[in-house]
Amino acid sequence: MLSVEHLTIEFSHRQETMEAVSDISFSMAPGEILGIVGESGSGKTVTAHAICGLLDRQRAKVSGQSLFCGKDLLSAGPKEMRQILGKRIAMVFQEPLSAMNPLIKVGRQVEEVLKIHTRQTARERREAALDALAAVELADPERVYGQYPHELSGGMRQRALIAGAILLGPELLICDEPTTALDVTTQAQILALLEKINRDLGTGILFISHDLGVVRRLCQRVLVMKSGRIVEQGAVEQVFREPRHGYTKALLAASLYRE
Repeated sequence: MLSVEHLTIEFSHRQETMEAVSDISFSMAPGEILGIVGESGSGKTVTAHAICGLLDRQRAKVSGQSLFCGKDLLSAGPKEMRQILGKRIAMVFQEPLSAMNPLIKVGRQVEEVLKIHTRQTARERREAALDALAAVELADPERVYGQYPHELSGGMRQRALIAGAILLGPELLICDEPTTALDVTTQAQILALLEKINRDLGTGILFISHDLGVVRRLCQRVLVMKSGRIVEQGAVEQVFREPRHGYTKALLAASLYRE
């Protein structure tokens, strides 16, 4: 489904160039849950943004390929990407309060993807949004639909973002640290929701996190990134039981210490 080949990302500022990601390659099968772990600055988030075409091409030089069902997203034009993003590939960001418009009610934001990709009527969009809010297990979809983002808890906002992301049944859901700002109980609920989406809809999930415990619970395979490179990858249990790279061992040791 997704094949990233020799991806390199460089940022330029004035006369200086910084390589954020250096010649990484990986792939995802349909319906797979793949984790990317690493400390802040390791390149995991910028990799996800590059795949989605979210990097500012005035500042970022991106080379390599990101093949989604055979289509190279890195060479796709704006019109092609608009047809893909939201419909076939969707993204869930770390902080939903920042990702949502504070002046627009939640329901309108959830159904925005339908305005872009369908010709549904306002009533049809509303019904679809209510169904999606119910699907992510929000207790009172009607009430949530009419509220502003600041009126919801962090977990409810994240569920609303996920509702909008899955509305059109994307093949790939990219989650960038979606549970970092949540308490442990809410975090567990969001992970269970993502597992349900993967199981029921067959949606592949690229899950980015610095939390090894979360990745171990949710993901089937994991990539470990350090300084813009993949230093280790493999089945989650294999990597966690028998890490080969010193950086992976250090991450695991730090995670166990925090626990």
